[in-house]
Amino acid sequence: MQKFLPLFPLNLVPFPLEDLNLHIFEPRYRQLINESLDNGTTFGIPVFLDGKLPGFGTEVKIIKLSKKYDDGRMDVKTQGIRTFRMIDFQNPVEMKLYAGGIVELLPEPEISPLVMAGLSQRVETLYQLLGEEHSFDTNKPQPYSYQIAHKIGLSLEEEYNLLKMPSEEERQGFLIQHLERVISVLQEVERTKERIKLNGHFKNLDPLNF
Repeated sequence: MQKFLPLFPLNLVPFPLEDLNLHIFEPRYRQLINESLDNGTTFGIPVFLDGKLPGFGTEVKIIKLSKKYDDGRMDVKTQGIRTFRMIDFQNPVEMKLYAGGIVELLPEPEISPLVMAGLSQRVETLYQLLGEEHSFDTNKPQPYSYQIAHKIGLSLEEEYNLLKMPSEEERQGFLIQHLERVISVLQEVERTKERIKLNGHFKNLDPLNF
């Protein structure tokens, strides 16, 4: 399905069903958000990566206007809907301050899909190694891959690659591979720390007989 969307490029990867708070201060985006609020319409956040728009982003809707300042700035709460691929980019849209374009809307994400045991186990291992707690919920009505993507050490480029993947199974497999690499590095760091501790203490060593 194709449609026109006003576009708000950002140097981040918003995921479908993710809540995102935005502080709006530029005149072009104040115009975009005001029109979206007045008309109840959605807009798109294409990912801005390495100085360019590689083509994928997320359609979002405004959940709440949290605050409007006297100078026109706004704080808004938004939520991702689904991924899109840009077909056409206009900057600016005719008679507007903001950019826009024709996009191909991809299918909306699965709600509460199954979570691979290997993925949830590796997330637990990662957070144990970090000595941190988490609140990820395998029963939450949002794909587990999107819940954890910002919180397991992915680079922006890796998050973008995740956004492009069409199925939760593919995304979870990608994250398992990533976590295996990260956990291996952290485990080696822990072993190194233990060796450093041991080398800092006196040890009773048996004499060697030659």
